Amino acid sequence: MCRPGDAGSLSGVITIDGLVKRRGAKEILSGVGFEARPGRVTGFLGPNGAGKSSTLRILLGLDRAQAGTALIDGVPFAALPDPVRTVGAVLDGSGAHRSRTGRAHLRWVARAGGLPLSRVDEVLELVGLADAGAKRVGGYSLGMGRRLALATALLGDPSVLVLDEPINGLDPEGIRFVRTFLRERARAGRTVLLSSHLMGELAETVDDVVVIDHGRIVAQGSLAEVTGAHRNLEEAFFALVSR
Repeated sequence: MCRPGDAGSLSGVITIDGLVKRRGAKEILSGVGFEARPGRVTGFLGPNGAGKSSTLRILLGLDRAQAGTALIDGVPFAALPDPVRTVGAVLDGSGAHRSRTGRAHLRWVARAGGLPLSRVDEVLELVGLADAGAKRVGGYSLGMGRRLALATALLGDPSVLVLDEPINGLDPEGIRFVRTFLRERARAGRTVLLSSHLMGELAETVDDVVVIDHGRIVAQGSLAEVTGAHRNLEEAFFALVSR
């Protein structure tokens, strides 16, 4: 597994196959399957309620499927020998208590994960919060909160990043920062899987696209393949989900 500061031996293939999820009589996911690979940013698109978050929660071991598998390097999240150094995730906010400082939150997470405390200042610098680490999280702007969440995900220098709507609500400078950062992670051989409904911005960031609608995958492939004959990703998306 990759250790903080170690650029070698990167892995991180995400393989999702035949996921079925039901809540009562309603089927949330119907045979969902796709792959996200190292060195690529994979965009996971779909309307609200299409099944994006359910898929990511199952991948991260936060929910269970009735059928199918969601694997990272061939094993489920719960079976990873060192999950904090393998997968970094941002789902709902930063998870930090408002009364804690950003640095205190990161130190708490680092201790819990058995990570060196020196990593805290490294990730604060990495996400542009070096000057805000001593500030209480309750005083953070939305963009600063998003950066803190990303810093938390990066503490273990993971080979895989899983991000749910990472740019939602950010200002243009924040969006540009996240886009550039994710592209750099992919160029370094990491796997990046992100869900979003912001098509224009996603088209500037991703290599591959997976589109889900009503719990089913309706398209997947490279950005060029999914866009096809359409003028842009947004046009292709609405054509796919309106069938």
